[in-house]
Amino acid sequence: MPNRPRSGGRKPSLQERQDAARALAIMALSFIAGEPERLGRFLALTGIGPESIRSAAREPGFLVGVLDHLASDDRLLRAFAEQNEFDPEQVMQARELLARASPHGS
Repeated sequence: MPNRPRSGGRKPSLQERQDAARALAIMALSFIAGEPERLGRFLALTGIGPESIRSAAREPGFLVGVLDHLASDDRLLRAFAEQNEFDPEQVMQARELLARASPHGS
């Protein structure tokens, strides 16, 4: 979730940073879902059934939970960060942005 300055050196707005954080969390969910073992563990730990993952993804806080899951397993976090070529710390930054934006907070 790089915060690259826009043309003219303008810093990204809060909305742009939150959008980037959502995009990172969606990438994380795709990464988890990309391997049956990872997905099975995620579903088992969250209690979400495979048939209800789409509806769960629309719930406030779901993407925060995806990033929490990723951050709870250092090996998984590092594999995700390496595959997507960014610093693992960006996952926690994205998580914090999404948690503040969620109506339930954290």
